[in-house]
Amino acid sequence: MAQHLTTLQKLLVKTVFVPVHHLADMILARTLQTVLLPIISSGANVRPSEGRKGQWQLLLNNTGVVGMHMALTYKNTVIMFDQTGAGQSSYHLRRRFNGSRCTTSNHDLMDSTCYAHSVEYDISGNKVRPLRLDTDPWCSSGSFLSNGTLLQSGGYGRGAKRIRLYRPCLNHQCDWRQSRKSLSDERWYASSQILPEHDRVVVVGGRRAFTYEFVPKFSPGEKSFDLPFLHQTNDKNAGGNNLYPFLHLSSDGNLFIFANRDSILLNLRRNKVIKTFPRIPGQGSRNYPSSGSSVLLPLDHRDNFTKAEIMVCGGSSTGALRAVGGGRFLQGLRSCGRMVISGNNHKWDMDYMPQPRLLHDMLILPIGNILIINGAKQGCAGYDNARNASLEPYLYSPNKRLGKRFTVLKSTKIARMYHSSATLLPDGRVLVAGGNPHGRYTFHNVAYPTELRLQAFVPYYMDRRYHNLRPSNLTIEYGGGSHAIGYGKEFRVRFLLGKWQSNEVAFSAYAPPFTTHSFAMNQRMLKLRCKSLARSGDGWVVAVLEAPPSPHVAPSGYYLLTVVNGGIPSMSQWVQFAHALA
Repeated sequence: MAQHLTTLQKLLVKTVFVPVHHLADMILARTLQTVLLPIISSGANVRPSEGRKGQWQLLLNNTGVVGMHMALTYKNTVIMFDQTGAGQSSYHLRRRFNGSRCTTSNHDLMDSTCYAHSVEYDISGNKVRPLRLDTDPWCSSGSFLSNGTLLQSGGYGRGAKRIRLYRPCLNHQCDWRQSRKSLSDERWYASSQILPEHDRVVVVGGRRAFTYEFVPKFSPGEKSFDLPFLHQTNDKNAGGNNLYPFLHLSSDGNLFIFANRDSILLNLRRNKVIKTFPRIPGQGSRNYPSSGSSVLLPLDHRDNFTKAEIMVCGGSSTGALRAVGGGRFLQGLRSCGRMVISGNNHKWDMDYMPQPRLLHDMLILPIGNILIINGAKQGCAGYDNARNASLEPYLYSPNKRLGKRFTVLKSTKIARMYHSSATLLPDGRVLVAGGNPHGRYTFHNVAYPTELRLQAFVPYYMDRRYHNLRPSNLTIEYGGGSHAIGYGKEFRVRFLLGKWQSNEVAFSAYAPPFTTHSFAMNQRMLKLRCKSLARSGDGWVVAVLEAPPSPHVAPSGYYLLTVVNGGIPSMSQWVQFAHALA
């Protein structure tokens, strides 16, 4: 088996340039799913890491397309896409999406329509297939709707007002569909957030867009709404420093917005700012092009999901963009701030990362800790504007005492700086892609070439030494023939457990984000209430869980449900929370 596995693993790490649609390849993909996925998820092919630092896997040598934007779908695929304006990607098509052949003529070799700019990555098959993009989604935003469709908004040029939809599937036939409806304003470097009601998304900000708007609109005449806060936080001579604002839906249904160094709580129903929070201490800025990152810490059933706390980490020093113009790369920010945005007492509690960091991603792991990954230590966002890659991820443990919360993890050898991204996978690994600080695909004679390799960071909890603690065979039981669980309703889950630690069994639900430009939009974790837990003699455990109480706490949609036993997570399974059907 070990020799057979080595052969399969070698097959996995390969260069992919052109799409394959033959039956043999479908059979191979299913074989890999059957053989490799259980091994990866159990940690059996993962060597024990040094201490608890984790390790890295190289999955593909070439995705063909820079993973500037990334999103995990509920069909266990990952959507990645770049800008169409980058010209020729490294994924050359045999045929254009309109059906015409791509030849070896000079015209076709230079024609960007003969190259893919978006791909779907099949996690189990470890391969990519090309997707069609009709307009440029460069520096755009995205949110998942309740049925699992990715609503993707904005971009550049003809794409700046466009809305694109991607409904994931299992037959490899789904593709991007461009909506006939458009945004009211151009949205380049904007952020989006799914809302509690009506399957609506709010899109906020963007370059020269000091407004927000809803998708879809309630009426044909509905326009955007002016947001003075975006004018107030705009550094005109520093590239804005308020682009890609950090958006977090508070558990009361109001929208938290952080831009530059300041933040507000916005009541979208009344178009009214109901709170203005203290400025985060220290100099420098946190949003694009300073490009720190932010996360909403896990919401917990123990306080009825009422406590909402956000965290902002890293960014660029004051004057970083101007300094780059003169050939100087200023050191980034080390500081992180945490603030409770619910209640009435709002104060930033500051902490410090081991090193300065910008251009990084912040992801919530199944154990509730925060992974800080990718990035640089000097400069700011933009083409060739950063230096000194941050190769070591950090693990942030929110519940440890101040000064003991950061752990330095195993270093990668691949720089992931501007236009890189990362996302959590159902098996507990973190997928890492992209990196291109150039306007074109550039591989030679530059400090940081275009990066097309696909990696997974494997956290320590996947080591085989924890296999006896890892819950397995997780299944979710739906009642009444419905495949969605209503708010506040009870539901049962079953799983196998080797070593029983009943007082340390916990359950979480995680909304996967749309990640780009150092911000994981719509990311959300809920620690669910367990009402009863029973274990039989053969190791099977049945738990009765309670769904989140409302869409303010958990907007309707698909979540990854995970069992955590003694700090070791199961492989996650998808669950859908929605309004109960009449």
